[in-house]
Amino acid sequence: MTSKILTLSILASSALVTIPTFAEEVTLDPIVVSSDFREKKLSETTTSVSIIGEEGVYDKTTVSFEEVVGQIPNVNFTSGASRAHYIQIRGIGERSQFETPVNPSVGINIDGIDFSQSALGVTLFDLKQIEVLKGPQGTTFGGSGMAGVVNIQSNEPTEELSGHLEATMGNYNTKAYGVALSGPLVKDTLEARVSLYKNTSDGFMENSYLGRDDTQNIDELTAKAHLRWYAADNHTIDFNFIHLDIDNGYDAFTFDNSRVSHADEPGTDAQKTDAFAIKSNYQINNDMHLISKVTHSQSDVTYSYDEDWSYVGEFDESLYPYSSFDEYLRDRKQTDIDVRLVSDSSGRIFGGSTDWTVGLYYKDYSEDLTRNYTYLDTPYTSLYETTNKAIYGQLDSDINDKLTMVTGLRVEAWEATYTDSDAANIDTDEVLVGGKFGFNYQDAPERLYYAYLSKGYKPGGVNADNSLMPAAREYKTENLWNLELGVNTSYFEKTLVSRFNIFYGKRKDQQVKSSVVIVREDGSTKYVGYLANAAEGTYYGLESQLDWYPTESLHIYSNIGLLKAEFDEYVDPNPSALDMTGRAPAQSPEYQYSIGFDVTFGDGFIFKTNVEGKDSYYFSNRHNEKSDAYTLVNSSLEYTNGSWSAVLWARNIADTEYTTRGFGSFGNNPGNGYETELYTQLGAPRTFGLTVSYDF
Repeated sequence: MTSKILTLSILASSALVTIPTFAEEVTLDPIVVSSDFREKKLSETTTSVSIIGEEGVYDKTTVSFEEVVGQIPNVNFTSGASRAHYIQIRGIGERSQFETPVNPSVGINIDGIDFSQSALGVTLFDLKQIEVLKGPQGTTFGGSGMAGVVNIQSNEPTEELSGHLEATMGNYNTKAYGVALSGPLVKDTLEARVSLYKNTSDGFMENSYLGRDDTQNIDELTAKAHLRWYAADNHTIDFNFIHLDIDNGYDAFTFDNSRVSHADEPGTDAQKTDAFAIKSNYQINNDMHLISKVTHSQSDVTYSYDEDWSYVGEFDESLYPYSSFDEYLRDRKQTDIDVRLVSDSSGRIFGGSTDWTVGLYYKDYSEDLTRNYTYLDTPYTSLYETTNKAIYGQLDSDINDKLTMVTGLRVEAWEATYTDSDAANIDTDEVLVGGKFGFNYQDAPERLYYAYLSKGYKPGGVNADNSLMPAAREYKTENLWNLELGVNTSYFEKTLVSRFNIFYGKRKDQQVKSSVVIVREDGSTKYVGYLANAAEGTYYGLESQLDWYPTESLHIYSNIGLLKAEFDEYVDPNPSALDMTGRAPAQSPEYQYSIGFDVTFGDGFIFKTNVEGKDSYYFSNRHNEKSDAYTLVNSSLEYTNGSWSAVLWARNIADTEYTTRGFGSFGNNPGNGYETELYTQLGAPRTFGLTVSYDF
């Protein structure tokens, strides 16, 4: 199947390149990527990066963040809650968290604030763009960017008074309202932007026992503020504030894998966050400028669920039913300080050939957990604290007028302390090193080649459950080496733009989420997840992104990702674990694609449609259960008249049934004697609605 998709991708690319067009040149606003040390146009970016611009999220406000980024080549997600908490890039990334603290493989930043541990609060209202960087980002982001980074930017303050009002109505009692206001507070000195967004829905589950259809509901409030102060001609200070109040339900799993639940104690998937960032950009002289940033966030997170998925009295006592509820309460605090010097054109070194960046970074993170569980006599508590101190730098050296060499290095001191109510007390202290080395070659204004070798890392940690054997209580740091080759091109006066890259990665001491099932005295099963090092792994693949504008009114695009990943050697501290050597890791579909077009017609109408698909993949590294491959069709029709706009949208038009999470090789149903079987969480069914907005 992989070879078939690869062949189709190459044929499609060749066809688009060779088709002549006589359309007038399409004038495109240059997309700027800000995730590196220097802002660059997308066409000049020499890494595997995908951009979803403001027009790409404009009619997707009520769509979940993970579903939007999941259309990007080789980006995947898992649910296991009201929404996905974790993103995987090229098969690397977390899938869940229970009592064990985790260090993220994929970094997620909103307006410069780290939300890697608390991605539930990402909403799409009033966004400027989403940048997805794939592959190790060890130089710029350190330990939280081993697999890649998702950088989310809200719209910024404006010099003139402006605003945006928006309202949405949809099926499943979906209602959403948003307002954004921007403008000067003190002319030429102080600008501000504020936004408020409320999104609610009953969700897609029906609870037949409670007679409710909102036990998997969505209830999300997002408030943002951005102040920009021009303190002097050479000094700008930005202040960002984010408040999140997410109070979603969690009632997703059933014995027959349907959307009809019998749970008598539906759970909660909630997050309350207050976060701020202060960023200073000071032009010291003509040679360099100083960028300083301080961020802080505090999040209270609740994750709870009905473990037995049933109600008391549903099964006869002779079948040994059980009833239990599990709740995880987390208090997360994080402070980041980042200070860097960045050269300007007149400050280049080595005879004016080299741009340079040097910086210092500090991070303090703590996670305080309380677990309330039916089978615990007293609440389980733990405290996980980490401290990061890093120095980093990068040189961009022009060998000649076409060839540039890039060298980056980051050295990070990592310290972690873990204590819990089971008397565990584990400290770790190590030095981590990441970086990159590569070349850019631009032989023509419309064509740029690049080749990079990069190294990322993810710190080790501790598994919390004391029922695990001693060998499974700790795991080591993972290191990832990645080779990237790519080319950015444009044709026919920029009416055809393509980004194509191939990659190869080698994982050492690969951190793998595994689990063991323990049978309780009453016959029910206890599911214990843990992280272990599975020796070595390899992945390789390609990513292709094409945008074609054959006329001023038509835009055709394709995003295709191919991935081949496997365990080269698999070792699990649990002797009963399956040997996964030679098998693909969980969440590693061999292909993903999104193909569609936008067409403008009439007087103010835009029709958009796309087809997105994904190959089957393994749900877990503990068993061999897989998802089914699927294809979804989405469309929207937008009408704009002056400042007013209306979008009629529909997603998953064919009402395709697909899964976003799966648990296998354990039994939870007394009705069949706790027979081992696969349990899945279904993705969103057909949804449709109307969004009306007004801009001034």
